[in-house]
Amino acid sequence: MSVRPTGEQFPLSAAGAEVTVVEVGGGLRSYRAGGRELLDGYGERDLPDAGRGQLLAPWPNRIRDGRYSWDGEEHQLPLSEPAAANAIHGLVRFVPWSVVARSGDAVALECLLYPQPGYPFALRLQVGYELSAAGLRVSTTATNEGDVPLPYGEGHHPYLAAGADLLVDDCSLVAPGGTRLETDERGIPVGAVPVQGTPYDLRAGRVVGDLVIDHAFTDLERDDDGLAWVRLTAPDGRGAAVWQDAGYPHLQLFTGDVLPGPRRRRGLAVEPMTCPPNALQTGEGVRRLEPGESTTASWGITPLG
Repeated sequence: MSVRPTGEQFPLSAAGAEVTVVEVGGGLRSYRAGGRELLDGYGERDLPDAGRGQLLAPWPNRIRDGRYSWDGEEHQLPLSEPAAANAIHGLVRFVPWSVVARSGDAVALECLLYPQPGYPFALRLQVGYELSAAGLRVSTTATNEGDVPLPYGEGHHPYLAAGADLLVDDCSLVAPGGTRLETDERGIPVGAVPVQGTPYDLRAGRVVGDLVIDHAFTDLERDDDGLAWVRLTAPDGRGAAVWQDAGYPHLQLFTGDVLPGPRRRRGLAVEPMTCPPNALQTGEGVRRLEPGESTTASWGITPLG
């Protein structure tokens, strides 16, 4: 039997919902609840294109020229987005993760990232997925297993599904960002702009229409529990929401306009991020983990309607 590109699949079920987590990358392949797909995911024998459902560490988004300085030393990462000469979405998307705990409604996976050119640090990552009647909860913990401090950032890349035979154009979107990061042609931030009075002020909600979004946001509005919410709702009132805790002060939204035809604007990427794009180079939002130190952040998906 041939090997599946994403290795072993880990199905979870609870309260009539089903989720599939994959071995390679420790990512999220699918989420079905109420007889519908909440995610624009991918098939069990497919590669996750465009970051679909993947965990992004030890940095999310892009690093210009793949270069950064840490504690006085210069580092060069592989240019995994060669057309733009960027390093993109970390180093663990296509490596196998090991199961450390598993039940019918939950799974935890772990990856030890060994020191390597461009990132000469020992980083242990663990991601836990837990499905319940309230939805899916995802928690990621990073631990410095080396003997020197390391730079760390992380994100996730689910695509909320617009719905059967729908585009995101047809959906209503509520998102919490008070500030949008403007970018250059390589996707690197060049400035921060308040969303007030612009088409990107999504805090009160609007129909997406022809709005093109591929931006990071910060200054996120939060509820009394400290959670920031993104809600994508079809005309029939059904949809899904992504929440992120205080460990994720940044959010990337992407309407998928540059994706191939069948995928274009069929889902909305909602990416909780611990730091903004190009963070290893600028230092903004990068977590300094001392030897033995850990950090944890959580986000989740909730069905709507």
